[in-house]
Amino acid sequence: MNMEIRTRFAPSPTGYMHIGNLRTALYEYLIAKSQGGKFILRIEDTDQERLVEGATDVIYNTLRMTGLHHDEGPDIGGDYGPYIQSERMGMYMDYAKELVEKGQAYYCFCTKERLESLKESNAEGAAFAKYDRHCLHLSPEEVQAKLDAGVPYVIRQKMPDSGTTTFTDVVYGEITVDNAELDDQILMKADSFPTYNFANVVDDHLMCITHVVRGSEYLSSTPKYNLLYEAFGWEPPVYVHLPAVMRDAHHKLSKRHGDKSFEDLINEGYLVDAIVNYIALLGWSPGDTREIFTLKELEECFDISGLSKSPSIFDIKKLTWMNGEYMKNMDFEKFYALAEPKLTEALDGTGLDLKKIAELLQKRLETLNDIPGLVAFFKELPEYGTELYTHKKMKTNDEIALSSLKAALPVLEGLEDWNTQSIHDALMALVGELGIKNGQLLWPVRTALSGEPTSPGGAMELADILGKEESLRRIRVGIEKLEK
Repeated sequence: MNMEIRTRFAPSPTGYMHIGNLRTALYEYLIAKSQGGKFILRIEDTDQERLVEGATDVIYNTLRMTGLHHDEGPDIGGDYGPYIQSERMGMYMDYAKELVEKGQAYYCFCTKERLESLKESNAEGAAFAKYDRHCLHLSPEEVQAKLDAGVPYVIRQKMPDSGTTTFTDVVYGEITVDNAELDDQILMKADSFPTYNFANVVDDHLMCITHVVRGSEYLSSTPKYNLLYEAFGWEPPVYVHLPAVMRDAHHKLSKRHGDKSFEDLINEGYLVDAIVNYIALLGWSPGDTREIFTLKELEECFDISGLSKSPSIFDIKKLTWMNGEYMKNMDFEKFYALAEPKLTEALDGTGLDLKKIAELLQKRLETLNDIPGLVAFFKELPEYGTELYTHKKMKTNDEIALSSLKAALPVLEGLEDWNTQSIHDALMALVGELGIKNGQLLWPVRTALSGEPTSPGGAMELADILGKEESLRRIRVGIEKLEK
């Protein structure tokens, strides 16, 4: 029989979407969609101390912006709800008790103090301290007496004492663990909330999840999950563990160290499509050298075998390059819709033609946040020094610039029609009359109009956008500076 592929994105609502998290969601989405399956959203909010107000909205907004539309979830429902863990609370205890009855789990009444002292008495330090199974040896009568007396308890999973547990991961291959190394992990906490590890397994089974995608830091817990599946007699899912996304060769990306979240990148002027495209290639390769993919194209060509087990380094330069490519190749109207708010803010009150300016910018931008800096000179001529007029390639210096500007001023003053074409024709005719190279006239005019070492657009486009009066005023300022 052909089983429907079902993947799930199960974030905790912590208030932001970091890059590794978004990549997990993207791969889960692509694994399902590339095979005609379903992508499910489940909110894991059982860790009540970490909950952040409004955090679930961040998750919904990010999935909506990136186009990772889920087929089932808290907001749209489905046959396997509720899709919020805290609303599924009643049943976890029943499942835990079922394991107790099967001898696969047991009540533990140890106090915090006793567990702390276990860690201290363990010479290797807390990380290696295993629970000593003190409560495993209580008789059924002793257990019942404590339960009747209301003694606080947790429920622990009973791990096998000997042998090994083996599972196969899509990315890392076959992994075998000595059962003796596994700690009797807690399934139900003293507050009757399930632990993440337990709730996850129960929910994945009940929601018929076929593929579990998560970070490689969970590899070591996976044998425990498989033993739970086995204890219940359930079919374990296909595991896909992803290597970390790194800031550099030695450090993982982390919010604590100021690494960017998805929201930060959007605020810094990166396009959603470019971010999604870039993240898709952090650990997955299409098998050829192609780098630019729409989400639709990724859905068509994604293959799980392209996932890599080497960690990927998040390279902001590479993302910035890709972002520039996206802007260059974008339909102009779509680009203008993105650029317009920034242009309006930067050039408020100038009355300039923002569309013409956007046309000059589209091929030059790396991020939308470059816009204000690149267009400020349109609003106000910056203070600049005459060294800008000297340009080796254009063969200009102060002297040539001064004579060129003086020659250009009356010609431009005499123009009736003021547009790019008429300005172009007039200036090119002047180049011919003066018997100089194009750059020896156009570079000084461009410099006088922008007051910047580089600008989007050349002399004709800038003059056209600035208008006749302002262009002539700026050329006069240039002449004055050069005469000093």
